[in-house]
Amino acid sequence: MTIRRILASVLAGVVAGGTVAFVLTQTPPATADRRGQEPLVIGHRGASAHRPEHTLLSYETAIAMGADYIEPDLVSTKDHVLVARHENEISGTTDVADHPEFAPRRTTKTVDGRPVTGWFTEDFTLAELKTLRAKERVPDLRPDNTAFDGLPEIPTFEEVVKLALRHGVGVYPETKHPTYFDSIGLSLEEPLLDVLNRNRVRKAYIQSFETANLRDLSRRTRLPLVQLITFGGAPYDWIAAGSTRTYDDMVTPEGLREVARYASGIGVDTRRVVPQDASGRTTQPTTLVADAHRRQLDVHVWTVRNENSQLPADYRLGNPASPVYPRATGDVMGWVSRLIELGVDGVFCDDPSMGRAVVARRSL
Repeated sequence: MTIRRILASVLAGVVAGGTVAFVLTQTPPATADRRGQEPLVIGHRGASAHRPEHTLLSYETAIAMGADYIEPDLVSTKDHVLVARHENEISGTTDVADHPEFAPRRTTKTVDGRPVTGWFTEDFTLAELKTLRAKERVPDLRPDNTAFDGLPEIPTFEEVVKLALRHGVGVYPETKHPTYFDSIGLSLEEPLLDVLNRNRVRKAYIQSFETANLRDLSRRTRLPLVQLITFGGAPYDWIAAGSTRTYDDMVTPEGLREVARYASGIGVDTRRVVPQDASGRTTQPTTLVADAHRRQLDVHVWTVRNENSQLPADYRLGNPASPVYPRATGDVMGWVSRLIELGVDGVFCDDPSMGRAVVARRSL
């Protein structure tokens, strides 16, 4: 175990004002096959358990907590600049509703077949978005994060990349709603590759819930691609094309073989690896990890969250009658340990310090 890993495990969770004073981790370039190496700790939207998600504060905190990679979800502005937001509708993650000058831009759009009402990044220039400030998306679950409301800007993808490069960690961008953005003339893939290429990024994975854009990217980059797979539903590009196939078809042996033609890994809901019964308790693991590994696909799982309400029932701690029980911290390290014991190659964590502590303990 390297001294940097030891420091990361000792200092996990110690963050001074959300800024990073030094690099805690070093990771090798992303590769198509990481078996035999330590599992990756991926800062989900940064360290969203501790800072409002998709802000430089959140990403800096994730780095300080020992994340190997930081994960920005990417959407486009009106002037075709990629920014980090969970969705292109931003009323829940910014103070846009408090800006009267933007009130006329509130509208309803159909995104991936669903009506959505609010304010959308594609209706703002980057300069306009920079006048907004981010806020906590789930304040009832994470009230402590609201202390940072109104402080951070919306970061561009390039700002996230430069932060990662300064501190020696990787980036793990997700293209959000690629079919939708293609339909309005704001394709995500070209500016994504432009930022990565101009900054000579070597440590990166590119992920998507859709398939067509990953197939396209596989012909344009050597960086590893990851097919995201939810517990239910289907890729929207399949739905838009009239296909009846679903994500269930994607995790069959035949489906995994198809994914392996254009991707290096799969990013799956933890329930695809460890299902849960009607009470929320974990049941017998599936064979998905072994099946994917047989096809030389890495398996990264999402998302490990701290709060009892976000954990399987058998990993919750405390008194269920307590009013704070839903947001109290459960046995996060136990849950991460279980997933790693099953052979996953990476874990998306809202609190990267938990994942880092588990990985560091296994290396002692």
